[in-house]
Amino acid sequence: MKGKSRIYSLLVLGVFFIVLATPVHARIKLVALPERGKTIIRLDNPKATLIEEERVLTLQKGVNKVDFSWKGVSIDADSIRLAVLTRPYKAILLGVSYPPNEAALVWEIHSDDAFEVTVRISYLLSNIDRLITYKGVADKAETHMNLKSYLVLRNFSGEDFENASVFLDDSLSFEQSVRHEETKQLLFLNKRGVSIEKCWTFDAGKLPWDPEKLDTNVGIPVSYRIRNTKDSGLGTFALYDGKVRVFQEDGHKGTIFLGEDKVSLVPVGETMKIYIGDSRDIVVTQRKMQEKRINVRRNNKNRVVLYDTDELIKAMIENFKDRPAILTMIEHIPGQWDMAECNMKYKRKDAYTLEFEIELPAHGKKELTMHYNRRNIR
Repeated sequence: MKGKSRIYSLLVLGVFFIVLATPVHARIKLVALPERGKTIIRLDNPKATLIEEERVLTLQKGVNKVDFSWKGVSIDADSIRLAVLTRPYKAILLGVSYPPNEAALVWEIHSDDAFEVTVRISYLLSNIDRLITYKGVADKAETHMNLKSYLVLRNFSGEDFENASVFLDDSLSFEQSVRHEETKQLLFLNKRGVSIEKCWTFDAGKLPWDPEKLDTNVGIPVSYRIRNTKDSGLGTFALYDGKVRVFQEDGHKGTIFLGEDKVSLVPVGETMKIYIGDSRDIVVTQRKMQEKRINVRRNNKNRVVLYDTDELIKAMIENFKDRPAILTMIEHIPGQWDMAECNMKYKRKDAYTLEFEIELPAHGKKELTMHYNRRNIR
């Protein structure tokens, strides 16, 4: 069959010697093996798809030659493995050989007697992959969302699969048939009333500190945050990386499109952040109020070689919305530093990055003050 992987068994050792006497291009294949039994397609690694299939081999006593060929199928030859599942101590894999200039290999299996055994053949298959897409519809108040997720399965490997178990991970699988050159879309998540949180993010390393000095308005990125927990209506399995499209109910039985984003894998307990656009309803004005040198160190020629700095930063945050808002402030302090005084709590994301979670009342404002010392500046 063109484009299909095939397994054949040379069952009688005497026949094998006859085969050796014939040219390589005329290798004899006897007794076609039955079709696959249980087949598993593992898609949990987006860079490589693992196929595991079970077959039943009818072995004769002595050495059996089992031929596996994959002409027209995108199999990684180095990844092919065979494991004997039943009677593993009676049927032993002796070795494997690769005929020259052919997409094929031959296993040698020694059997103590004539019987049937179940084997598992596994290999990495190219050109079969998956995409994950999401569609979220937020309510008018932007507190809950109806969330759907689809698996898009694409098969251009050269192989057909009937009634295979398709695994995204150990906790999520589907029974599905997928033929060569076929694409299927499967709904695997449909949750209503998932809790969401709307937040704004000001990154001092990316956005201008004083928007009044610019000719154009400065927008602050806005996102929905969805926690992958049972309290939010999720938390059963990881949310996979993929494309997210977000809509919002318009109050007239319709929806409006808010935005599109790509998200990374979100394990259970972690948070998905979906960017939906920029907003000018919150304004951040940040200034460095002080930067002076202290603890100056000089060399023998009285040249400055090291010094510390005493720095003070203030940021005024104004909310012009008629409802409360949450702003994530991201600040960066390069090098070695010590915080002398700060009027708000923060988390250290890494050695140089601070993250503030600031709750703003409707039509309210808050001021962030950071007083710190940077050390050993050259």
